[in-house]
Amino acid sequence: MGKDQRGKELGIGISQRKDGLYSARYTDSSGKRRQRYFQKLQECRQWLADAQFDGGHESILPGEAPTVSAWYYYWIENIKGNNIRYNTRRNYSERYEKNIKPSIGDMLLKQIRPLHCQSVLNQMASSYSNSVIEQTRLVMRMMFDSAVENELLTKNPVTKSVKCTSGRKAKEMRALTIEEQKLFLETIKGTGNYNQYALLLQTGLRTGEMIGLRWADVDFKKRVLHIRRTMEFRQSTGEWITGEPKTKNSIRDIPLTQEAVNILKRQKEKLISLNVDSSRFPDSVFLRKDGTPEKNTTYDSTLFYYCDKAGIRRFSMHVLRHTFATRCIESGMRPKTLQMILGHSTIGVTMNLYVHVTDEEKVKEVRSIEKSLKII
Repeated sequence: MGKDQRGKELGIGISQRKDGLYSARYTDSSGKRRQRYFQKLQECRQWLADAQFDGGHESILPGEAPTVSAWYYYWIENIKGNNIRYNTRRNYSERYEKNIKPSIGDMLLKQIRPLHCQSVLNQMASSYSNSVIEQTRLVMRMMFDSAVENELLTKNPVTKSVKCTSGRKAKEMRALTIEEQKLFLETIKGTGNYNQYALLLQTGLRTGEMIGLRWADVDFKKRVLHIRRTMEFRQSTGEWITGEPKTKNSIRDIPLTQEAVNILKRQKEKLISLNVDSSRFPDSVFLRKDGTPEKNTTYDSTLFYYCDKAGIRRFSMHVLRHTFATRCIESGMRPKTLQMILGHSTIGVTMNLYVHVTDEEKVKEVRSIEKSLKII
């Protein structure tokens, strides 16, 4: 008998994986092992019951006429498999289960036309941002591309004409003004997480990269920080997961400011003074008194408390990264250099998503070229 994550018996042939998906498996009359994965336990049990009732002739992927859902589950498990990160897989699954499956999941794969794919996106227009709708389009395009490669389709129905045209605009990412940044740092001075927040404002690290830092990554002599991993607490399994950074470009070396060096030295002294037992997470830079890392979500919730205390508008951890990028641009750093420090794959991502020039900075820049613009 299989069990769920809490140890509850689920029945013969059913179990729950660490990522939360339910697995159903059985051996058919020909001796072949059949297996499928589901988000919901009820769907998992129904599939297993139906398949066994049919005498084991149910296939993971019906050969001649698979449905869209049959192909998606085969594609995500057997083709994408372990080649994608957990968060990426979770995002794909969420887009499929919430948006694609209800609209075209029961249709035969060979019946799908561009108008059906466009309908999926149109149904999302009033409730989702353009970025989420574009992600849904990406999932459909990839899974149908793979179907073409495997000769289940002659061409991909997600054509150039299938696109998002009227989704809600995503909230504009803000960066702290210099005054807000000063007020924030003054408010959190002496608090338990001051070193973490201050380091992000000096380096532009992602939260997971900061949590995953080890002392072996810190070169005090050369004043360089080596980014080699990311770390997050997975609520579904109650485990800390360590993995590679977000992209290939995220594996990088960041030159440290003197302030960043001072922050890291103070953190090392802090761990020694608190006599933190780091045996469970050896060499970790940021640990609580009990020797465990602070959870990702706790950093955000604590931030809200300090924002209220400082009397400034609430912001998330990622705003600290945006603020670092904005200060760099304001100080004259070349965008290409900033791209490498932030670990972005393209310069467009750096400029479009992370750099917010303040009104004061625009005035200063125009004033600096005022004489050059005056010809007569």
